[in-house]
Amino acid sequence: MREFIVEADGGSRGNPGPAGYGAVVSDAATGETLAEEAEFLGVVTNNVAEYRGLLAGLRAAHALDPTATVHVRMDSKLVVEQMSGRWKIKHPDMKPLAAQARSVFPPDRVTYEWIPRERNKHADRLANEAMDAGTKGGGESVVAAGDRAAGAAPVPERGAPPSEQRLKTPGEPRPSGTSGETAGAPGWSSAPDLGAPATFVLLRHGETPLTPQKRFSGSGGTNPSLSEAGREQARRAAEALARRGTVQAVVASPLARTRETAGIVAERLGLDVAIEDGLRETDFGAWEGLTFGEVRERHPDDLNAWLADPGAHPTGGGESFAETATRIAAAQEKLVAAYAGRTVLLVSHVTPIKTFIRLALGAPPESLFRMELSAASLSAVAYYADGNASVRLFNDTSHLRP
Repeated sequence: MREFIVEADGGSRGNPGPAGYGAVVSDAATGETLAEEAEFLGVVTNNVAEYRGLLAGLRAAHALDPTATVHVRMDSKLVVEQMSGRWKIKHPDMKPLAAQARSVFPPDRVTYEWIPRERNKHADRLANEAMDAGTKGGGESVVAAGDRAAGAAPVPERGAPPSEQRLKTPGEPRPSGTSGETAGAPGWSSAPDLGAPATFVLLRHGETPLTPQKRFSGSGGTNPSLSEAGREQARRAAEALARRGTVQAVVASPLARTRETAGIVAERLGLDVAIEDGLRETDFGAWEGLTFGEVRERHPDDLNAWLADPGAHPTGGGESFAETATRIAAAQEKLVAAYAGRTVLLVSHVTPIKTFIRLALGAPPESLFRMELSAASLSAVAYYADGNASVRLFNDTSHLRP
């Protein structure tokens, strides 16, 4: 049986804004490009553009050989997880697009893989060319010559996507110079036409005796409590959150330092503390309690592997960043479902909070090493019903100043 690789991408400049998609079909055995598709879509969202790119790629593959198997590669985590059945499709405008995609080939002949954006350059280039052509006034479909040369005839539409021009759902991170915020609670308000998201206000716990020494302190170590400085930081965070007046629930990691921080804040806000195990810090194995320099001296090879590969484990069987990300994604889905439309304070740790931010931005794993997250800092991410996220705040420490 013949096998095709479909690489697809879509984008929107403004979200919603001028949008387009690109899709490439290649032979899995030889790598030969068999078809290319690209189209300017007018004003739609990122998600619509990505699903339309997927549809175009699948239909082009179907036209080449309807009996083939297909392996889809996309840099949209949302589309890949929804089409793989691991994430629910909650937004009513996404469901018919997914249904159309599933109808092109029998589901057992299509597999999906998420790839980083840098490995999806061909489809990304086609999508950007389509957007460029459309915004310059062309406005019509842009189909590469390789598609027709390969004999790919269009597959009849199985139903037009619903009201794409009127979609107002939020999308992936907005380009610089645009804003999804309006007047209201500074830092994590949302525009009124986007609906009420589940908003996670992410508070890193206050200092422990290990924090100023910059020692690895995960879920497998001594489980330290807050220092007096850390308790003062928690009290300052509590006052800041009370002034905002938007937090409706408090959820904490089960470790002592987060429970203590959450308890101080919750008492000030008049709320109870719920515990979520998925918010715990990464287990750093044999590195617990050591400084970075000490780890480099004692375990240089393991440290280098850990820095280079998100699947690598700390010495002694700790938790990899990839495993942490899987855990955080599951906790995120659980909490978004539980707190839809509400603002909840999540009291957690460095790696989990950075991972929430990384996943919301669709950033690569190495971005974890490029974020600074201070003790008792505040960050915020809003999650919408269609699975999209918007980072509202990161590493705010203004409340800790005298």
